[in-house]
Amino acid sequence: MSAAAAPAVKPDVNTHIGLETETVVIFCVLALIAFCIDIWAHRSDKPIALKQAIGWTVFWICVAMGFAVFLNFHFNGAVASLFLAGYLFEQALSVDNLFVMMAIFAWFKIPDIYCHRVLYWGVLGAIIFRLIFVLIGTSLFALGPWVELIFALLVAGSGLMMLRKKDGGEDEHADFSSHFAYKAVRFFIPVFPRLVGHNFFISKAHVEEELKKPENAGLTLKRHGPWFATPLFLCLAIIETTDVMFAFDSVPAVIAVSREPLIVYSAMIFAVLGLRSMYFVLDAMRQYLIHLEKAVTVLLFFIAFKLAAGASLHLFGFGIDISVYTSLAVIAVILGLGIAASFIFPDKSRKA
Repeated sequence: MSAAAAPAVKPDVNTHIGLETETVVIFCVLALIAFCIDIWAHRSDKPIALKQAIGWTVFWICVAMGFAVFLNFHFNGAVASLFLAGYLFEQALSVDNLFVMMAIFAWFKIPDIYCHRVLYWGVLGAIIFRLIFVLIGTSLFALGPWVELIFALLVAGSGLMMLRKKDGGEDEHADFSSHFAYKAVRFFIPVFPRLVGHNFFISKAHVEEELKKPENAGLTLKRHGPWFATPLFLCLAIIETTDVMFAFDSVPAVIAVSREPLIVYSAMIFAVLGLRSMYFVLDAMRQYLIHLEKAVTVLLFFIAFKLAAGASLHLFGFGIDISVYTSLAVIAVILGLGIAASFIFPDKSRKA
């Protein structure tokens, strides 16, 4: 076996599962059933209470743990640990993305009853984009250790960007009118400047009816057409674009934990599917989890070190291959410390 193909775990532990049919079917069926249950339960426009959001978050965690149990018995503990490490890391990285989404919703003044609808379509886009990035990323990793070094620099760069960020201030006061997606939508389609229920688009006839309402008196439209986008669609477009950029940073980091496309993708998808309920939990607890983002930053540097150390060992003969069990332990411990530190050392000035 060449140095470029050396495994990231002990030689006697086989973590190569490929795209085994049974595992692919189990993953797809489990994710689809759980997703349908979630969609049916949130089919109407209603605000999601914190207690309900916590319940659904636990539900999605149990679904992911169920798949991990399947991997453990169908393959071995190392495969299950790879999945869990990737799942935990994706969940941790998603925290920063959710904070950005909160800022986007606040800027557009989107009511809570419509946030879940936007997040639903955002999750569908994330599923597609991550599939594309995972396929590209795992293919690039297979080219050899030099690619690992490049990805280590990318992951470390993401960590440095998080270090340079101010504690939530930049996102909270961002002006999304200059965002590429915002300008692109307004360039290609007329925009009605007011929310119209949960509609992303409304027809010309519908616009004429809206203009007759007293609250829209004096409202003028700069452009006309058969269809108009609403601020809800502008919000969705920015969230989708932001998620693509987030995936560009997070996919290499998660692939660094496991090179198996199916494990990487399943871990990311189970984490992504639970983001809608987690959004409302984090929204309520944001002022308390003040050190969680710091823990995510530390994790990014750990993954960058893991990549660089493994590549150095294969290329130059000195370095270290960090095992899957060590990776899982480090990720769990750092996240636990970040959460614990947030409650032990709170920032009292941020509490309302």
